[in-house]
Amino acid sequence: MSELFDLTGKTAIVTGGSRGLGRAIALGLAGAGADVVVASRTLSACEAVVAEVEALGQRGLAVACDMGNWEEIDRLVEGTYQHFGGCDVLVNNAGITHSPMPLTDISSEFFDQYYAVNVKGPMHLASLLAPRMAEGGGGAIVNVITMGALKPGGYLAMYCSSKAALHALNRVMAEEWAPLGVRVNAIAPGPFNTDMLRDLDKDVPGFMEMSAEVTLQKRVAEPDEIVGAVLFLASDASSYVTAQTISVCGGALHS
Repeated sequence: MSELFDLTGKTAIVTGGSRGLGRAIALGLAGAGADVVVASRTLSACEAVVAEVEALGQRGLAVACDMGNWEEIDRLVEGTYQHFGGCDVLVNNAGITHSPMPLTDISSEFFDQYYAVNVKGPMHLASLLAPRMAEGGGGAIVNVITMGALKPGGYLAMYCSSKAALHALNRVMAEEWAPLGVRVNAIAPGPFNTDMLRDLDKDVPGFMEMSAEVTLQKRVAEPDEIVGAVLFLASDASSYVTAQTISVCGGALHS
């Protein structure tokens, strides 16, 4: 059965890969045999994770990339193909959130910033990779959204709505690229013990405890608890799965 999840000989790109869920995902993919491109805005942080990837016996590449900048995304793809010769798995994990604020305080610039990073960037990166994945025999794309995209809450409008837009694009990508042999699925995380949630907890004391209470398990997950779902969607274990969303949220959402 372990062969179903084996990524030996595969190359994966993980955006937002230098910390939190992205770091856990990058190391999980490496543990399954993949070479990993770690991308985020801070090169030194990417290099630190690449060192961990290499300690697991896999090759790594650190790339500084702002997902709100299409030219940097172009360079990420070209650098990956120059270094590894291909890409089999993309995990669109990078995203930004904000302190709770009412809709009436949202400026045009603020709106554009969040949609640029959380929607336009992932869409552009996936669109660049899908045709090239097809040339290599196919691939898998995993879009990391949030449970808030499926059940949005007040005062987090730009985060929830931009991730909801990516959720809609997940279906579009899956439908358009299925003939190319590229599967596209999404993961909707609930509360995880990451810098993002801790920062929200600083802004709104008690936010972490409140987040734990909405789950059936009454706890906040650790970053490595996302890895199993990612490995499933990235590997042949999910060969007949596309256009789906897996909620990894401790039961906070139900169908």
